[in-house]
Amino acid sequence: MGIVVQKYGGSSVATADHIKAVAERVKKARDAGSDLVVTVSAMGKQTDRLLRLAGEVSRSPAPREIDQLLSTGELQSVALLAMALNDRGVAATSLTGSQAGMKTEGRYGSGVISEIRPERLRGLLAEGQVAIVAGFQGTNSLGDVMTLGRGGSDTTAVALAAALDADRCEIYTDVDGIYTADPRIVPEARRITVISPSEMAEMAWRGAKVMHPRAVELGALYGVEIHVKSSFGGGPGTVITGGEDLERLETRETVAGIVHDLDVARVALNGIRTGPGTLSRVFTPLAERGISVDVIVESGMKDGRADVAFTVRRGDFPEAREAMEELAPALGGQAEGEEELGKVSVVGTGMLNRPGYAAKMFDTLGEAGIPIRMVSTSEIQVTCVMRAEEVDGAVRRLHESFELEERDV
Repeated sequence: MGIVVQKYGGSSVATADHIKAVAERVKKARDAGSDLVVTVSAMGKQTDRLLRLAGEVSRSPAPREIDQLLSTGELQSVALLAMALNDRGVAATSLTGSQAGMKTEGRYGSGVISEIRPERLRGLLAEGQVAIVAGFQGTNSLGDVMTLGRGGSDTTAVALAAALDADRCEIYTDVDGIYTADPRIVPEARRITVISPSEMAEMAWRGAKVMHPRAVELGALYGVEIHVKSSFGGGPGTVITGGEDLERLETRETVAGIVHDLDVARVALNGIRTGPGTLSRVFTPLAERGISVDVIVESGMKDGRADVAFTVRRGDFPEAREAMEELAPALGGQAEGEEELGKVSVVGTGMLNRPGYAAKMFDTLGEAGIPIRMVSTSEIQVTCVMRAEEVDGAVRRLHESFELEERDV
C-alpha cells in the first residue's frame, strides 16, 4: 500500500483520552499496511488560550513573537501522540514544521508554504515509522517560525500529501462529512458523498467551516484526493475529488449546498467622486493593512459620484472603517458601516449557465420577507448579504426551496 496523510483537528486531540483514541486509529491504519504521515492541530482551544495569555502580558505583542508562542500548541500535540503510539508498539517520531522540511514565506501569522523538503519524512517512512508533523507552521528564510493562519493544519496536511505523492489525504474532524447545509440549522440536511474541489472550495470560502479553502485548492492543483471523516465514528464521510464520473453530464443537479457565514461586516463610501484609479485608491489601503474584501458593490454613477460598499470580516471592521474615514474627505464622500450582518450562499457547479437559480433564490428570500442588502455572483455561487438575525431562516427556506433534503447527494 502507498502513503496516506492523516490530519486531526483540535477537537480530535482535545484531551489525553482523545489522543489515545487517535493513536488507536493511527495504529489500525498502520497495521493495515499504509505508510502514515499524521498532522495534528493544537489541543482543543489551546491556540485561543495562548492568544489570551499574550494579551495579558503585552498590550501589543509583535507578530513574530505571537508565531513563536502559537507554534508551541502543535508541538505539545505531536509529542503526546508520538508517546501514545510508541506505547502501543508503533514506532513514531514527532517533528516540528521545520524538521519536516516545511518552508514558508509572507507575513507572520498568515504565511504561505513556499516549499517542502520531504527527505526526512521519506527516511522515517522507509524505517517503518509513523511521522507526526506539527500543523499550522513552517520556517521562513530567516529560520523563524511562521504560522499559516486560519486552516493552517488542513493546508499542511494537503501540502504534505502533494509533496509525498500520497494516495490520499484524510481530514478527521468533529463532523462526519460535508452536508448540504449546517445540520444545526437544518436537521434534514444530507451528507454529500462526493463533491468536486471547486464546489468544496467555494463552500469553504462562503462559510463552511469543515475545511479551509486554501487546502482544497491546493489539493485540486496537485491532484490530491481528500477524504473528510469524523474522528469519533467510522462513517464513510465525504470525498473531495475531480469529476471523473461522466454519467449525467448535463442532467446532474447543480446545487451542492446552502452555506452561511456570520463573520460579516459592511463598509461603504457614499457619494464619492469617481474616475480612473478611484477603486485602486479605495482598496489599496485595505490591502496594505492585510484586510481581505469579499462582496463589492458599486452603484451607478450620477453627476460624477457613486457609492462603493464592500464586506470584510468583523474583526477587520474597525480598521477598515478607519481607513475609509481617512480616505473619504479626499474623494468628497462619507464613510459608514455596520457589523451585524451575515451571508447566505447557494453553491453548485455551473449555476449561471443554467438560468433560474438566482431568480429562485431571490424569490424564496422575498417570499420569506428577508431583505437582501448586497449580492455577489459567479459561475458557481450566488451570495446574498442580509441582517445576521435573518440568516438561519434564510438557510432553512433555501434548503427547502431547492429540495436538498430530498436529493441524492
